[in-house]
Amino acid sequence: MNQYSEDQITSTSPSSSSTTSLSSSSSILSSTTTSSSTSSSSSTTSSSSTTTSSSSSTSSSSTTSSSSTTSSSTTAASGWTITGNMSFQRQLHTASTLANGSVLVAGGTNSGGTSDLNSAELYNPSTGTWTITGNMSFARAYHTASTLANGSILVAGGYNGAYLNSAELYNPSTGTWTTTGSMNAARYSHTASTLANGSVLVAGGMSSATLYLNSAELYNPSTNTWTMTGNMNIIRYRHTATTLANGSVLVAGGYNGTFLNSAELYNPLTGTWTATGSMNAARYQHTASTLANGSVLVAGGTTVTGVYTNSVELYNPSTGTWTTTVSMNAARYSHIASTLANGLVLVAGGYSSAGFLNTAELYNPSTGTWTTTANMSVARYQHTASILANGKILVTGGKSSSGVFQNSAELY
Repeated sequence: MNQYSEDQITSTSPSSSSTTSLSSSSSILSSTTTSSSTSSSSSTTSSSSTTTSSSSSTSSSSTTSSSSTTSSSTTAASGWTITGNMSFQRQLHTASTLANGSVLVAGGTNSGGTSDLNSAELYNPSTGTWTITGNMSFARAYHTASTLANGSILVAGGYNGAYLNSAELYNPSTGTWTTTGSMNAARYSHTASTLANGSVLVAGGMSSATLYLNSAELYNPSTNTWTMTGNMNIIRYRHTATTLANGSVLVAGGYNGTFLNSAELYNPLTGTWTATGSMNAARYQHTASTLANGSVLVAGGTTVTGVYTNSVELYNPSTGTWTTTVSMNAARYSHIASTLANGLVLVAGGYSSAGFLNTAELYNPSTGTWTTTANMSVARYQHTASILANGKILVTGGKSSSGVFQNSAELY
């Protein structure tokens, strides 16, 4: 299976093993020194800038997108502005907003997996510029990045030609990375959620080309160690994980050889998972956003191989049920979704049967409708989005066409 191809799922005979510890697997690094970045991906070594504008679909595909009703063709007044370029092109990296307002970008890839990155850099919102910071110990993409209570960034797992169980910590005060305890299982395309007690819950993912995981484990920042916790009911990867107001973690969708509509809840007090209502549509590489009323908005994704959706639904934590809401104007997967200060949800970019997308739209929870907004300057797929202290959204990197990786960044 090519971890870097445009969502053509080709893995066969996936293992449904629910083994919770895979530390003895040959796919796991024997070293506990890890690399990785914050939030979701990493960086590359090529620094060529590509800030040319792009149409909303820059490449064609033989796949089909699912149709559904759309809400509005009105264009919102807000728009995008170009900001400084990163030093490296990258997709599948992570981006984390630090306590001082800077954004840390780490890892990723820029050559379809042949050039995975350990580099990291910082965005200064005051100057709109990037500066290089310390490198991770390991190159990695498909990793996670979590902000700890002390301001450090925990990067865990990922892929760099090998499946990683290593983890490391970024210290914003020194600009350096230090290795920390390794996870019990190598995993990539997993999720990481910071719990109310400061622990970090990682769940699911894959630990080899055919082995999907239902295992979960907890990182304790006080001891720098990982401990296994209860298994999910369903093996899954490329799902979403959302921390609810009551402290539970909602996991939804994903893939395990079958596209999933199932959802489940993790209870931090008991360390166990319980099934909750299933989504109306199976989906993977979708987004999940928490609304002001506590509901979770799930949007887009892939429903079967080669079929991209614009469908949207809402999870009600009080009832444990999902209801469909008005669909997006465009089908998309591997897009970004950010909740704005005014309560609207911004969705941008991704990929569909139309190709790589630069389109963006806004969901209004009060009306349950979508409104198109200005297009990004360039199409982006597997990019990142970070909320800045001033309320703006910083979008970085991604892939804009076959073989074209971005170091550009822009602000909404």
